[in-house]
Amino acid sequence: MADSIPQSVGVIGVGAMGGSIARGLVEAGVLDASHLLVADSDERRVSAFAKMGARVFADGAALLADAPDVVILAVKPQVLGGVMADLAPLMGERLVISIAAGVTVSSIERALPSARVVRVMPNLPVQVRSGATAVCAGSRTNAEDVELATTLFSALGAVAVMREDQLDVAGAVSGCAPAFFSLFVDALTRAGVRAGLPAACAREMVESTMRGCAEQLLTEGVHPREYMERVTSPGGTTAAALYELEGPLTEGTYAAIDAALARTRELANG
Repeated sequence: MADSIPQSVGVIGVGAMGGSIARGLVEAGVLDASHLLVADSDERRVSAFAKMGARVFADGAALLADAPDVVILAVKPQVLGGVMADLAPLMGERLVISIAAGVTVSSIERALPSARVVRVMPNLPVQVRSGATAVCAGSRTNAEDVELATTLFSALGAVAVMREDQLDVAGAVSGCAPAFFSLFVDALTRAGVRAGLPAACAREMVESTMRGCAEQLLTEGVHPREYMERVTSPGGTTAAALYELEGPLTEGTYAAIDAALARTRELANG
């Protein structure tokens, strides 16, 4: 195990994202299950981690009493303030990593006045250790803290360290992207059904194509525009289809990211 990996990591909140992070760290071999501490009020969630060999707790206060080296706050932004108020006297100077969208580093540092804060924005594919995580350092962190956070989340996919204003954009783009991709798969499937294909057949063909495109783009490192040109013959069917799709899709994507950023600002303002 690398020197930068802590002896123990506590995850407070093991819903979809927090649970994926906790499970991924163990499955990737970054952290032994016995060094993982998880807290959640939902007994069903923590019982799965108990079976893995993790130490489980009903709440964050009990978890902190076991003195983890690093704490990942994986609760929803709407409840984070209350959680931090309860835990602030117990948090001390340890490294705290928050995944809450829209909750700024400065507001977390005010709520946890001694903690070293790193804010991250992961996305759902961390569940299969192929996600994307943006990392932003707080005012009290050092290079080792950022390296540690980066090491932990690198086990779950790509990681980039950036400014906080960039982190919010990354959260809007990569955080929403899985839903965007899923919507497009669904739209293509419905288009196929509308034009006469059986639903199961259309969905299988679209999903297989998406998987193949992703593998080619990743393994070959080809630019998306170049990849589009490979299947777009002059005057052909794809050219005609792209003529109809590109404008609305691009403008709709711009509008969608703007809407996500606006909601991020609303969350930041309470």
